[in-house]
Amino acid sequence: MRIVDGPDAFDLAEFVRPGDRIVWGQACGEPTTLVEALIEQGERIGGLSAFTATSFSGILTPESVRGFRMSSMGAIGTLKSLTKEHKLDVIPIHVSQVGPMITAGIIGCDVAFVSVSPADADGNHSLGLVSDYMQAAIAKARVVIAEVNEQVPYTHGELLPADRIDCAVTVSRAPVEVAPARMSEIDEAIATYAAGFVEDGSVLQVGVGAVPDAMLRRLYDRRDLGVHSGMVGDTLVELVEAGVVTNARKPIDTGVSITGALIGTKRLYEFVDRNPALRMCTTAYTHDAGVLAQLDRLVTINSAIEVDLGGQVNAEQTGSAYLGGTGGQVDFVRGGARSRGGHAIIALPSTAKNGAISRITARLSGPVTTARADVDVIVTEFGAAELKGRTLAERARRLIAIAHPDFRSELEREANEIARRGF
Repeated sequence: MRIVDGPDAFDLAEFVRPGDRIVWGQACGEPTTLVEALIEQGERIGGLSAFTATSFSGILTPESVRGFRMSSMGAIGTLKSLTKEHKLDVIPIHVSQVGPMITAGIIGCDVAFVSVSPADADGNHSLGLVSDYMQAAIAKARVVIAEVNEQVPYTHGELLPADRIDCAVTVSRAPVEVAPARMSEIDEAIATYAAGFVEDGSVLQVGVGAVPDAMLRRLYDRRDLGVHSGMVGDTLVELVEAGVVTNARKPIDTGVSITGALIGTKRLYEFVDRNPALRMCTTAYTHDAGVLAQLDRLVTINSAIEVDLGGQVNAEQTGSAYLGGTGGQVDFVRGGARSRGGHAIIALPSTAKNGAISRITARLSGPVTTARADVDVIVTEFGAAELKGRTLAERARRLIAIAHPDFRSELEREANEIARRGF
């Protein structure tokens, strides 16, 4: 292993060849020092391409990626700016498929960039804040370059042995942080309805953002909640410290919160450091249908751009603007909807563009992210529509009831045709 003390002494060309395909960790596990080196040196090496699932660092801009080609599973975080300038190739893929596609060579990985904690007494580095698909990238890569950051917490779960690292760049810099989102009155109203589906002993899968945070803050009167989620944020700390999240009733991983990505602030990072009550796992575990099937009362909450009157969900694109991604939505919708006593919630405001557009619509303006056959519960600020097992005509009636009143008459006219046909 080559050890480089600080980014100034790091020459990427010693390890990366022209035409190489690079994969790096997403979100708060983004190895920012290595990505900055790629931005500075990539054009000189030539022909490079890179994949990451999300980015919140702000260092990836249409200007900064001119020396290589970027691809991703969606336009989440600051990647959104790349889509507007046609600087991002979007691969429609579930996050649980990223690892297997890297393994199969469908997503190319010659070089893995990974952010890790300092090594433990046995010489193993923790994958820190993100583990989801990184083990697959590490196993596939010809070269593994690790950003060893003394400010990255040591988390239990996925480890990287020192002898698997080809180059270690030692740094001390604050990891990427994602602050809790501001909550509007509409977010609060949506969260109130969503929280009604959570009972004592429920196991939660949530994303990060205003509605998930607002929902979690309505659960302080619940007991023995569990966590099995693709990602978690700062609100986990509050619920654990309040004695709400104990994981005591989970039939598997009892007493332990399971996740693959920590997306939050320093408060979360300090909480998880060497904390055995949280375990980082790959998507082969966090999103696996067989694992999710073992969790009773699994309640999942995910977002959408729009939902049509049959229950189809678009969480990716509106018109010519690509805004989101497939992510883990389908895996968790299916898991929650099939869990005994569980629910799969899709939450969204009833309108967009300051009330000018209904997000409950007769026809989607973008792709189908989640099929109507998988959908369970749709929630807006006007209520919750339980769709599982309902006819298309009944689904339309229930969805219109939670649409914004300004659009209900128009939607009812569209629904009359569904009722007439029966499909």
